[in-house]
Amino acid sequence: MPMSIDATIDDAFKSISSAIELIVFWGPEIAGVTVPLVVAWLALGALFFSVYLGFPNIRYARHAFKCLGNEYEEPDARGQTTNFQSLAACLSATIGLGNIAGVAVAITLGGPGAAFWMLMLGIFGMGSKFSEVMLGHKYRQFPDPERPDEVSGGPMYYLKEAFARHNLPKVGVAIAALFAVTCIGGALGGGNMFQSNQVYQQVVYATGGEESFFADKGWLFGLILAGLAGLVTLGGVKSIASVAAKLTPIMAILYTACGLIVLAVNYEHIPSGIATIFSSAFSLEAGWGGFVGAIIAGVKRAAFSNEAGLGTAAIIQASAKTEFPVRQGLVGGLGPFFDTVIVCMVTALVIVISGVYQQGQGVSGIDLTSRAFETVLPWFDFALMICVILFAFSTIIVYSYYGEKCLGYLVGDRKAVAIGFRVFYLVFVVMGSAATLDSVISFADAMFLSMAVPNLIGLYLLAPEIKRDLTEYVVLMGEKKGKISSE
Repeated sequence: MPMSIDATIDDAFKSISSAIELIVFWGPEIAGVTVPLVVAWLALGALFFSVYLGFPNIRYARHAFKCLGNEYEEPDARGQTTNFQSLAACLSATIGLGNIAGVAVAITLGGPGAAFWMLMLGIFGMGSKFSEVMLGHKYRQFPDPERPDEVSGGPMYYLKEAFARHNLPKVGVAIAALFAVTCIGGALGGGNMFQSNQVYQQVVYATGGEESFFADKGWLFGLILAGLAGLVTLGGVKSIASVAAKLTPIMAILYTACGLIVLAVNYEHIPSGIATIFSSAFSLEAGWGGFVGAIIAGVKRAAFSNEAGLGTAAIIQASAKTEFPVRQGLVGGLGPFFDTVIVCMVTALVIVISGVYQQGQGVSGIDLTSRAFETVLPWFDFALMICVILFAFSTIIVYSYYGEKCLGYLVGDRKAVAIGFRVFYLVFVVMGSAATLDSVISFADAMFLSMAVPNLIGLYLLAPEIKRDLTEYVVLMGEKKGKISSE
């Protein structure tokens, strides 16, 4: 019997994702668990920059929130988006299915304790997120004379600068190109295919499961989703930022509100749920292997969720209208707080309090989250379907911009290149809907986390500059309005 279209696509894609996963997630074995070096590299980077810079996004949190309003607006500054729009677009890419399906995957693989390690990377990740956004804005360029307002920024540019300062310009070119290639892969895998895959699964679940019209028709659903995404992505960053600025608050508030309702109904179980998460994070009941596995699962899913240390936020936040890179860095550093500390923890608490993860054999990803919410809200599969569609759609359109800018860096940032990538990108929306979760998530994780290798090298090389610029900005703002930490 011939394979279906979905099965054919998945079979071809599975071999590719398996090969890439073996390379990226190589590492030593500790307590019977493989510890990918890339995961340790990412966690240490988040810890280093938060400590080295003195936790800037905690010390200057109030100032960062004020920068989202009109108080520090710079109408004459070059750029394409406001501070709020650039953060909203960035959050559209991060507050997505990683917060719904990703948390469920972490708890399934590493137990409730994995949520604690997600929280830790979210808090410490604010330091590395600040650093990459600040540098992305500082070294941004306006490369196309025919489009003088078009901004290009991101790790590609500050990586070249970092190595050039150490008299290694050719190495800088190679490392920057490596980041661009891995980011394109991350955009196609995690920012695109994982999103379309999970939104398809939720639509099928909410519309009848095996009896749904879309069952075994992932390719058809993908075509519809790709068509809708194309209406936005083909309009460029202004269109993407405008849509993201409207969608992000709506989807975040809707999903968080549903989560808070579930927690309110089960308020008496919240303390025990929190205790379970914390105790499981350090529990040795499953041995050292279980302990290490929980950390790895939490860090991997947190990285997938908030992307701190990966460098992606620097690409779109480079478009912000401000002449102060540190200011945009502080705004960008709020991302992991909203994404992981708030939204991911709401999801984790709902799953742990409901207890569905304990009976979750054979159930993973978004299905597990949906069942957890349905313990209180029987109609939640439809509400979640709306949230998932919004989350996935917003992530897909933003990652189109990420991939476009990286390809433009490699072959020249021209309009024809941008349009060509946008069309090519939409093909992967269809592929993601047709492939299985295991194949997609392996490819997405591998490509996502590989970005951290070149990006963090650049951040380390430029760390003294980051700290110096932060100090100068704090002094400048202190002279203008008093100490910004106590505004």
